[in-house]
Amino acid sequence: MQISLFERPRVNRETKRTRQPGRRLVVECLEDRCSPGVIIDLGTLGGYNSHAWGINNSGIVIGDAYTFMFFNDHAFTYNANGTSTGPLTDMGTLNGGVGFSQALGINDAGQIVGGATNTSGNTHAFLFSPANPTLNISSTMTDLGTLGGSSSMATAIDSLALVAGYSTTSGGQNHAFLYNGLGMTDLGTLGGPTSWANAVNDSGIVVGASLTSLYQQHAFVSNRGVITDLGTLGGFVSEAFAINNAGQVVGEAMTASYQVHAFLFTPGRSDITPPTSSTMTDLGTFGGWGSYAYGINNLGQVVGTSQTSAGAWHAFLYSGGVMTDLNSKLPANSGWIALSQANSINNNGQIVGTGFTATGFSHGFVLNL
Repeated sequence: MQISLFERPRVNRETKRTRQPGRRLVVECLEDRCSPGVIIDLGTLGGYNSHAWGINNSGIVIGDAYTFMFFNDHAFTYNANGTSTGPLTDMGTLNGGVGFSQALGINDAGQIVGGATNTSGNTHAFLFSPANPTLNISSTMTDLGTLGGSSSMATAIDSLALVAGYSTTSGGQNHAFLYNGLGMTDLGTLGGPTSWANAVNDSGIVVGASLTSLYQQHAFVSNRGVITDLGTLGGFVSEAFAINNAGQVVGEAMTASYQVHAFLFTPGRSDITPPTSSTMTDLGTFGGWGSYAYGINNLGQVVGTSQTSAGAWHAFLYSGGVMTDLNSKLPANSGWIALSQANSINNNGQIVGTGFTATGFSHGFVLNL
């Protein structure tokens, strides 16, 4: 399937502690694959398209890709710092490899979460734990169950293996959840019938979106059972996609002029003099009507996608108050038509997302700043 450059890529949810300061991790990187400007085409699992959704600080990439058999999406892993350029590793499903799977979150221990078809044919959230040959432990993909309904999806995992996501309830509504190894906790809503969680930081603070009592979609922060409405940029819609360990939140929000813009929310601080108030900053666009922020690292660097004045969607990096088109970072004759969406950035400046190759199909990428 080919996608127009002028159609914003979207996260497909159905097919998808102490605060620590930001720091760079020193990781071994072979064959100059961490050199600035190096871009890696992740390819596919035999089909046409792939999507990279996350990368940890060791350079392990996760996402989903079309397989050759029946063109199902399957979750994959990939070591962006390794000696090999591929192929992707197919993670399979909860049903012996039959059906669908998608990997959406990874922590620095290599634990991966997402959703996969189970033996009943439903999509359930999973937690994948990597093998440990030293301890003779095999890798496992564990079904996390639901909140009483038929389906669930895990979207993020923190350093303590707390898992965030969403699930149908016994009443048939989607609700955000936090899984702690013993079971799912329903995080509730902002007064409306539905909610979903997109990210969790190492303090266990969850962000996502919910319908309010007025049936408007608003971004939320959930901390220790208290769910807070982050509001908007003057409109009536917002959604939070990521949070770092400083509590900074990124996402999208409608402005008073009915455009949708990426935002950076910085929480207020009462422990400094003078105290500061919380702020939601409009990150702007490349000249078009919209932008979306999907990832933030512990250094406060933000990635996402923005529409240009010509109507195309380009991946961006926002750092130091400046939004930079990642296509300007591509080397000459890179083989890419455009990098359309950036989804995650680790603390070492490695960015993953989706772009269009010379074939016109969308592939996941890794770009080193």
